[in-house]
Amino acid sequence: MLVELRISCLGVIDQASAELHSGLTVLTGETGAGKTMVVTSLHLLGGVRADPRRVRAGADRAIVEGRFSTETSTESTQAEVTEMLESAGAEPDSDGSIIAVRTVTSEGRSRAHLGGRSVPASVLGRFTGTLLTVHGQNDQLRLLKPDQQRHALDRFGAEKIAPLVEKYRNARRRWKELAAELNERTTRSRELAQEHDRLTFGLNEIDEVSPQPGEDDLIAAEVRRLGDLDSLREAATSAAAAVAGGGDFGSGNGDDANALSLLGEARNTLETSDDPVLRGLATRAAEAIAVVSDLGAELSGFLSDLPTDPGALDGLLSRQSELRILTRKYAADIDGVIAWASAARERLTKIDVSADALEELTAQVSKAQADVATCAAKLSVARKKAAGFLASAVSAELAGLAMGKSTLTIEVDSTPVPAMTEGAVEIDGQWFSAGPYGVDEVEFRLASHSGAQPMPIAKSASGGELSRVMLALEVVLAGGDGAGTLVFDEVDAGVGGRAAVEIGRRLAKLARTHQVIVVTHLPQVAAYADTHLVVDKQDDSQGGVVSGVRTLTDSERVAELARMLAGMGESDTARAHADELRATAISECENFVTF
Repeated sequence: MLVELRISCLGVIDQASAELHSGLTVLTGETGAGKTMVVTSLHLLGGVRADPRRVRAGADRAIVEGRFSTETSTESTQAEVTEMLESAGAEPDSDGSIIAVRTVTSEGRSRAHLGGRSVPASVLGRFTGTLLTVHGQNDQLRLLKPDQQRHALDRFGAEKIAPLVEKYRNARRRWKELAAELNERTTRSRELAQEHDRLTFGLNEIDEVSPQPGEDDLIAAEVRRLGDLDSLREAATSAAAAVAGGGDFGSGNGDDANALSLLGEARNTLETSDDPVLRGLATRAAEAIAVVSDLGAELSGFLSDLPTDPGALDGLLSRQSELRILTRKYAADIDGVIAWASAARERLTKIDVSADALEELTAQVSKAQADVATCAAKLSVARKKAAGFLASAVSAELAGLAMGKSTLTIEVDSTPVPAMTEGAVEIDGQWFSAGPYGVDEVEFRLASHSGAQPMPIAKSASGGELSRVMLALEVVLAGGDGAGTLVFDEVDAGVGGRAAVEIGRRLAKLARTHQVIVVTHLPQVAAYADTHLVVDKQDDSQGGVVSGVRTLTDSERVAELARMLAGMGESDTARAHADELRATAISECENFVTF
C-alpha cells in the first residue's frame, strides 16, 4: 500500500505531502485546486511518459516521491517485489518500506529512483504496478472499446484463459511463419530456383576442395618454413654439432669439442677433487649433462622431421592456391568459407522448390492451421464460461450501486468469413479470422431493467451508468488481488442522489479489503472516508496560485462536506446536513469487516 506521498513543483502544487492509511481515503477541493495533479503524480510513479509542461512555472523540476509498504500484500506480491528490488540493486528503507521517486525537469528530462538506486522509468512502473492501480477519468471511455472488454474478461478468467491465450499465440506464430515460407517458395519459384543452383554450385566447389578449419593459416606458416628449409637445416645441424659433436668446434687441445664432452670432463674433474665443495658441484654438472642431452635429442628430431621430398613445397603451394580460390569467392578466410557453406546448407532446406518439398511444406502449413483452430476453439469455450461468471458478478455489484434492475451480459461471439480467407481458420465447418488473441469478439451489453433488451454499453449506458459499470467491474476484478491500492479519479462523474450514496457505500466496503484512494466532488462519497484530504489553493505573492494538501480533522470534515453540499461551509443548515450525512456513513461502516 501507499503510505506517504510527497509532491514538489507539479502544476499548481508548490509543496505538498500527505500520509496515507488503510481504508478509504478521499481527496476533495475546489475546481482548479490541483486534485488532478495528485493523480498525475501517481501516474508519474507508475512510469508514464513525463510531460515537462506539468512542471510548475518558474521551477526547474518537479519531484514526486512515494513510500510503499508491502506488509499487507499477499505472499506472491511480496515475493515479486523482493525479486524486482534485488534485480535493480534497490534496498528497502530501515522500516521496511520502499521509496520510489520520479523527477521531471522543465527541459523534459526524466529520472526515476527506486530504493535509492537509479532505474529506468519502466522498472519503476513495474514496481508500482504490482501495488497500485490508477483509474483515471478516461477509463470509462476505454471500457467502450472491444479490445478493452476482451482484456477485462481475460483478466477475470486469467487462471484458465491466460495459458490458452499463450498456447494460441504460439501456434498462430508458427502457422504464420510456415505460411510465409510456403508463399515465398511458390511466388518466387524462379528466383529461388536460381538461388538454389547458385548455392548448390558453391557447396559443390567447397566440398570438392574440402577445406579444414584454419587450414589456410597452417599452410601459410608451413610454406614460410619450407622456403627457409636450407637455412633451418644448417642452423639445426650446427647446433646439434655444438651440443653432441660433429661440428667445427675445437677445445684447443686438438680434439673435437662439444658441450657434452666438455661437461663430462668438468664432472669427472669435480668428482675427483679433494675439496668437498667442488665434489658437491659435480651433481650440478650431471644435471647440466642431462639437459644438454635432451636438447641434442630434440635437435636430432627436428632434423629428421624436416622434409626431404623436394616436391613438398610445390604440393603445399598447389593446395594454397585451391584455398585462395575459395576465399576470393566466399569469405575472407577458410573459417569464413566453412561458415558460408553451413549457412548455405541451412538456406537450401528452406528454398527447395521441388514438388516433394512443396507438398511436405503444404502439409505442415495445414497442420499448423488446424492447431490454431483447435487452440482458438478451446479459448472460445473458456471465455464463454468466464463471461457468464463475470456478468453475474458485475450485475450483483450493480444492484448495490442503485442499478438494481440493470444486468450486464457479456457476449462472446465470432463473425464468420468466406471459406479459405487469408488468415482465417476453420472451426466446426465455419471460417473465422484468427486475430492476435483468438477468433472471439467480446461485447459488454447492459439491460436497464428486467424486460429490456441488452444493448452494447456504448449505446445504452449514460455517463453515470458507465462510471458505475466500470466501478463494479473493477470491484469484481480486484476481488482476488489481496490488499492492493486502488485509485479512482472521479469515478462518480455524472452520478448524483441515491446513486452517489451507493457508490460511497460500495467504495467504503471495498476499502475494508483494499486501500482505496478516491478523488471526488460528491459529498455522499466523501462522507464514507476513513481519511479525508483536501487540496487548498491560495494566491501567491507573484499573482499565481499555490496549492497544498492537508488532512482534515473531524470538525473540518463537516465544514468541507457542507461546502460540497451547498457551497457554504459556515451555513448552519449545510453543516446540519453534513453532520447527518457523516453520522449515517459512520453507522453503516461499523457493520463492515475491518481492513
